[in-house]
Amino acid sequence: MKLLVTGGAGFIGSNFIRYVLAQHPEDSILNLDKLTYSGNLQTLKDVEKNERYTFVRGDICDRRKVQGILNDGGYEAIIHFAAETHVDRSILDGSAFVKTNVLGTQRLLDAARQAGVKRFVLVSTDEVYGSAPSGEKFSEESPLAPNSPYAASKAGADLLARAHFRTFRFPVIITRCTNNYGPYQYPEKFIPLMLTRALKGESIPVYGDGMQVRDWIWVNDHCVGLDAVLRKGREGEIYNLGAGNDWPNLEIARRILRLVGKPESLLTHVQDRPGHDRRYALDTEKANRELSWAPQTTLEEGLKQTVEWYTSNSDWVRHVAARGYRAYYRKHYDRREATLAKVLDQGGKI
Repeated sequence: MKLLVTGGAGFIGSNFIRYVLAQHPEDSILNLDKLTYSGNLQTLKDVEKNERYTFVRGDICDRRKVQGILNDGGYEAIIHFAAETHVDRSILDGSAFVKTNVLGTQRLLDAARQAGVKRFVLVSTDEVYGSAPSGEKFSEESPLAPNSPYAASKAGADLLARAHFRTFRFPVIITRCTNNYGPYQYPEKFIPLMLTRALKGESIPVYGDGMQVRDWIWVNDHCVGLDAVLRKGREGEIYNLGAGNDWPNLEIARRILRLVGKPESLLTHVQDRPGHDRRYALDTEKANRELSWAPQTTLEEGLKQTVEWYTSNSDWVRHVAARGYRAYYRKHYDRREATLAKVLDQGGKI
């Protein structure tokens, strides 16, 4: 299969490229990535000389470039990872999220349809469903109720993809996954943020009371699921992908501290972010049944491997931190910690 991957220099995309090249020797991949702050070619250094892998720097919003690549390339399928993904950044300024996630997806869909691409997989998120009531799980038929600018922009992309299938019968498939973790994840995300700071003995910021529940999936298990969707999924369908590892954020932070031998005194509660979803939970029966897919990695095993990877790849972490991450951290979390202290001084609650 000749495959175009967008956003392949990011966390999940890079792990997916590595997985496909290892598992499917007949496949070739072109990685189209804009290389924004979280895109990093060092993430794919081990495959950059693979003759079945090509990198092109480009923006999915660039209609001419995208159309040129697709018209000239004869790509059979696209798997679309490229997106702005961090909720906190979307709260600070949502404009980039609308541009990339909505407009970029629309332009990619149009170009792919005109080029006759045979399969288009849009990688989305469980956040489009909003917060799940206690004891309930969202199915693929659940209504969309996004609560952050990021989630709203991803819901917009989902709806555009659905419309392309309904209007043009363009072969789109949508996946919605829970929280990923594992190697090469940018340290603004929860687990690598906790881990990289804990390793240095720095304070660990926890939003509010830390009891927001997330389902954690090892990134390679997600990649296996995406590959199954790409090759066996039904056109026009949505597939929820999750692991059933539902834990409060505070418990995940405590597990990480135990793994690296650091005290819980590093935990620092900061002011909760606006519109913070309390709980995510997905019903994955459809993917299990139709694709014969199920995650294989326990949370205990995955966290252990993640700690080992970040401990052994400090050069990668330093490279990422040098690209402006530390300035973002100080701007975002230091302000929230100061605000929370003021709230507590006035007799408020976490």
